[in-house]
Amino acid sequence: MRWIKGLILAVILLVVVLVGILFAVNNQQTIALNLIWLELPAVSLSVWLLATLVFGVVLGMLAMLGVYVRLKATLARSERHNKQQQKELDSLRTQGFKELA
Repeated sequence: MRWIKGLILAVILLVVVLVGILFAVNNQQTIALNLIWLELPAVSLSVWLLATLVFGVVLGMLAMLGVYVRLKATLARSERHNKQQQKELDSLRTQGFKELA
């Protein structure tokens, strides 16, 4: 079952790489971007589109960083609380046995 999952992932990755190569080959016209205060050099359209994709992914990851840190802190706090509760439960269990003896 595990090798089937790996095979499917490999096929999907291969298809994505092939589509990316076809995309880059079919978009060779050069475009210079003018950002009002900055003129960027002329490179192919595929490079600009892939650069904006990478920029968007990085920006999205940075935007989610606060949520990730907050959730990790909540998880650590919950694990500490769980460990404390488990220790208290174990001590109450052994206390009951000591009273019976």
